[in-house]
Amino acid sequence: MGFFNDLTKKTSETTSKIAKKTSETTSRLAKETKLRMKISDTKGKIDDIYEEIGKNVYENHLNKKDDLDKIIKENCEKIDDLSNIIKEARNEILVLKNRKTCKKCFEEIDADCKFCPKCGAKQPERPAEEAKEVEIIPNEEEPKEEKKSKK
Repeated sequence: MGFFNDLTKKTSETTSKIAKKTSETTSRLAKETKLRMKISDTKGKIDDIYEEIGKNVYENHLNKKDDLDKIIKENCEKIDDLSNIIKEARNEILVLKNRKTCKKCFEEIDADCKFCPKCGAKQPERPAEEAKEVEIIPNEEEPKEEKKSKK
C-alpha cells in the first residue's frame, strides 16, 4: 500500500508543478500580448501624428502661415513621448522573456549572454540582484527533536 500512496503523492506533486508552470506561462503570454497590443496602438497614434504634420505643412503652404515650426515641434514632441512608451513596452517584453538586446547589433539575445551570438560583442554585466529574505519552513517529515546519543 505504501508504494501506491507514494506514487499517488508524487503524481499529485508533479501535477501541481505542471499546473503552476502552465499558469505562469499563460500569465506571461497574456502580459506580453497586452504589451504588444499597446505597442501597436501607440504606433497607430504616431502614424496619425505623421499625417497631421503633413496636413499642417500643406495648409501652411496654401495659406502662407508662419506658425508651421511651432506646430511641427509640438507634434514631434508627441511622437517622442509615444516612442518612449513603445521602448518601455519592448523592454518589459524582453524582461518577461528573460532576454535583452545586444548593445552593438541590437539582436535579441538571452539575458545571461556575456557575448552576442550574432556579432560577438561583449555584453555589459547584469547588475547583481539584492538578496531576498526567505522564511525557512521545517519539513513535517523530519523529527522535531533529535535524540541525544549516549557517550
